[in-house]
Amino acid sequence: MFKNATLRQITVVIVTIIAILNLILLIGLFSLGINQSDSNFALYIILIVIVSSLFIFLFVSYILESYIFRKIKLIYSIIGGKIIPEGDSKMPKSGMDTSIDNVDRHVKEWAENTSKEISSLKSLEEYRKQYVGTISHELKTPIFTIQGYIHTLLEGGLFDENINIDYLQRAAKNIDRLQTIVEDLELINSLESDKHQLFMSKFDILQLAREVKQDLQAMADKKEIKIVVEEETEMIPNVFADKNAIRQVLVNLISNSIKYGKPNGTTHINVHNLAETVLVEVEDNGIGIEQKHLKHLFDRFYRVDPSRSKAIGGSGLGLSIVKHIIEAHHQNINVRSQPNVGTNFSFGLEKV
Repeated sequence: MFKNATLRQITVVIVTIIAILNLILLIGLFSLGINQSDSNFALYIILIVIVSSLFIFLFVSYILESYIFRKIKLIYSIIGGKIIPEGDSKMPKSGMDTSIDNVDRHVKEWAENTSKEISSLKSLEEYRKQYVGTISHELKTPIFTIQGYIHTLLEGGLFDENINIDYLQRAAKNIDRLQTIVEDLELINSLESDKHQLFMSKFDILQLAREVKQDLQAMADKKEIKIVVEEETEMIPNVFADKNAIRQVLVNLISNSIKYGKPNGTTHINVHNLAETVLVEVEDNGIGIEQKHLKHLFDRFYRVDPSRSKAIGGSGLGLSIVKHIIEAHHQNINVRSQPNVGTNFSFGLEKV
């Protein structure tokens, strides 16, 4: 009965019921104590009913609206994020009303949303802690290495011709690694904050792939790995993207295929003309990646084999940068891999 009634409607119903009961009571009292032939009898009854009803209405209204409304007002203040003045007798707007059913619904919605927000915040906090710990570890290693070399040189090693140049070169190598990590972190933060500006232009993606192949040919020759840019029989249209950013994507993917490739292996670069995009694939027949690692492959500093990765070098941010650059172009990057078979990275680019 009172499911969708407002507080004022409930008050009116209560007062009506009490008034009827009061009327019955008064009729009974007057029938016993007052002569019904008195001409003012009906007037007395009406006057008493009016006065008592008014009194009861004010009293019940005060109880309901001062006590219950104060509780409801507090609830709406919490779920609405607004402070309601102490003397304000009106409920907040924005579609909220004072029906008990709506109060219950709003509270449940607020509880569910708050629970989701808390879960999300906990997840972000856990990620932040893990990220801070990881980056501290990544920076600590080269810093301690540089510190060891420098202190050794200061303690007399500087005058030892057998080690001085070697230690300075090793320290310089670790300084370069530190600089790479810092620059990569700055780039990722710039991409995530949408402050990184893409310089979009039309260019030949196949020609860019050939240029990257030439740049990395010396690195591939050392591992005896062959880089092949597959030539399609059909014409590949130009793409519309940030050429330097896509160059960095190709450099990261191809250099990874060389680092983790098998001797005498092959890295294939394939370009396909699809309906709305140009699909670029970088595929190798290297050591491959287990399925359990694929979902974390683009995480910052994630290493499938930490000991092997650190021996090879790199900041550990290359694939994370690749993912951010492709997503900045409103495209996706996918990876397929099988241990001892090889790995395939593919991404799309808008075609002209």
